Amino acid sequence: MTDDIKKAGNTDGTSDVESSRVRIKIRAYDHKIIDQSTRTIIDTAERTGVKVVGPVPLPTEKRKWTVNRSTFVHKDAREQFEMRIHKRLVDILDPNAKTIDALTSLNLPAGVDVEIKM
Repeated sequence: MTDDIKKAGNTDGTSDVESSRVRIKIRAYDHKIIDQSTRTIIDTAERTGVKVVGPVPLPTEKRKWTVNRSTFVHKDAREQFEMRIHKRLVDILDPNAKTIDALTSLNLPAGVDVEIKM
């Protein structure tokens, strides 16, 4: 066993003290808007004096649809449509009340979905 594990007191390597964190998941169709919103969230959190981890880009979700161009004839003539959903993840470590108030009163552009887990 290493010295760090002995000091913590647990055999699985985790410490006794678990820090609190707020996890923010951001989703949008436009990558420019999601990057702008993520920057706004990070700047707001850092202004209140907390540590921020991220943004972590998550895999882009791609939804595809294939439809016939015309009805009943020309089966081989098809069109394909695609919708991309960009995602980012931001962790705020040890948030205080001022940070949470600032994040809840944040004004983000339309088309940005923000999910906050505490």
